Parts: sequence; C-alpha cells; structure tokens
Amino acid sequence: MSSKAGNNVWVAAMIGLLVSSPMTVAAGAPEAAKTLPLQSVADVPLGGNTTRLDYESLDSSRHLLFIAHLGDSEVIVFDTEAKHVVTRIPGIGRVHGVLAIPELGAVYASATGTNEVVAIDETTFKVTARMPGGVYPDGLAYASDVHKVYVSDEHGGTDTVIDVRTNTRVATVQIGGDIGNTQYDPVSHHIFVNAQSTAELVEIDPVTDAIIRRIPIPGARENHGLLIDSEQHRAFIACQASDRLLVLDLQTGKPLGSFSVAKDPDVLALDAGRHVLYVAGETGQVSLFRLGAGTVAKVAEAVLAPNAHVVAVDPTTHYAYFPLQNLDGKTVLRIVKPLP
Repeated sequence: MSSKAGNNVWVAAMIGLLVSSPMTVAAGAPEAAKTLPLQSVADVPLGGNTTRLDYESLDSSRHLLFIAHLGDSEVIVFDTEAKHVVTRIPGIGRVHGVLAIPELGAVYASATGTNEVVAIDETTFKVTARMPGGVYPDGLAYASDVHKVYVSDEHGGTDTVIDVRTNTRVATVQIGGDIGNTQYDPVSHHIFVNAQSTAELVEIDPVTDAIIRRIPIPGARENHGLLIDSEQHRAFIACQASDRLLVLDLQTGKPLGSFSVAKDPDVLALDAGRHVLYVAGETGQVSLFRLGAGTVAKVAEAVLAPNAHVVAVDPTTHYAYFPLQNLDGKTVLRIVKPLP
C-alpha cells in the first residue's frame, strides 16, 4: 500500500464522537446512511512511535493479529483473545505487507526498506529467512496448492514469487507499470494482481507463473486495493485516484458495478459470515457494503478515526480491527463489532 504524507488534520476536526453506538458520520457522505452500524469494543495501545501503521493479517486459529508498523520497522503481534500486545518483532525495514499463513505456522512480511520478503515463525516470533523482494515489495498472497507466496513489487512492475518450502525466490512475473494489491482466488486457484498503470486486473496461473489474462477495468484510476469474494466469484477493486469501488465478475471479466467510497480508499476486508464488506480510507473514513447473491449495496459511510486506512475482520467473532497511527499521542488498535 502506498505511503501518504501528512496526517489529514482536517479529519480530526470532523470527529466529535469517536466510536459510539452507533457511530456518527461526517456531514455530506454520499449514498450512505448517517450512522455506521458498529459499536466500540476497545481501544488498546500498541506502543512504539506515532508513525505509520500499514497492512495487518489475522491468524484466527491462534488468536494472533500481525500488524505492520512501517514507521518503526517492526511487526506488532497482538493477542485478540487477551487483547494485548504479545511482542514487537524488530529489524523489518519499512515493513508494508504482512500475511499470516496458519497452515505453515509462519508470517511473511514485505520490507521495503531493504527490498526483502521476510519469513517469521509464529511460535518463536523469530525471523527465519530473508529473500529478495524486488524494488518496492508491498502486498502478499498465498497460493496454497503450489506452496508459493506472491508479492506485489509496487514500483518494479512485477510480482515476486517465493517458494515457502525453501524460502527462495523462484520466479518474477513481469506485469509492467505500478502494481497494486495481489490476491489469491480459491475458486480458479489463480493469482490476481492490480495493474495500476494500465487499469487492468492481471490473472496468473501459479503452476506456470504465466499471465493468462489481462482484464480491462473500465473507469479504474489507481486501482490499488483488491479483495476476492470467492462465494460469488467476483473482485472488489478500490481506486485511490477516483474514490471508487469497482466490482468485476472474475469468470467473464465484465464489470458489475461502481460505487463511491471513503476518500483515498486503501484496504478492504470481508466479514463473510455477515456478508459485509469494509472499505477503509486514508482520511479515516470507512464505507460499509451489504453483499448478496449478485447484489452489492452501500449501507453506511463515516469517519471512524484519523488514519483508519487498514482493517481486518475476525470471521469467528466478527470483530473488526483498525490500527491507528496517532490517537491522543499514541498508537492504538481500535476494535469494533457490528451492532446487533
């Protein structure tokens, strides 16, 4: 995910009440209810400096949430049951992406400060391997059937391929231009990559690491965020330059919809059990969508907190986790849950 300068000071001025039941929305939010149907669970200090926090990844089986503290070059390990920080793993330069892979008992992180992909043991929290990650490694995805991690090289125009059995780079897929997020589709067993410069969704066969399709994305501008809805076999694509959420049918490649979203959208998360999609924006706004069979409906949009641009959802508890860079002078993990 791209780093942003500044803290969007105007957002803080818009927040009268932070998380309440229900949340209040900034005036003038388009096509949305005036409340977010969420209520506060906890605000937990994360420690470290009030510097940028980036991607996060949840291992719900171990009740561990891994958070990239980019500004501190550390991965934060958070216990979601006990609601406290377990440890902070240092020495991961300018860490952007993190991906927990429960079946391996491992976490992979992209370190843009050293242009590496770093493997971490989930039990010892020790770094076990470092691999070349391209020019600017960012988002990660795992193709379990071929034992490979795919890493977006945002400014290098490629996807880096790591074999997790040997922790070595085994391929580099040439895509071209700036690269957005990378995701795995468990239906087709293929990897999909946002090609920002060409406004395309690129499909890769992980068996051969060959590009098999380039899907044009009508209306896409800086298509960075990406989420695959395997149940409906569709892709949700967040466009940072136009503040739009675009929906594509992954089988036909045809567009299914276009929606306004939180300004400068970054990370998407799906609560599959409740059929709710979260879109988190750099300005601290969050957009919520209700998903159905062949339907997508925007239900709410509001300022949640300053810098609330990252979200992860626990599929069991339905808690949503928002790491915040600076709330009253400290880093905080805001935990919310849907209203009954």
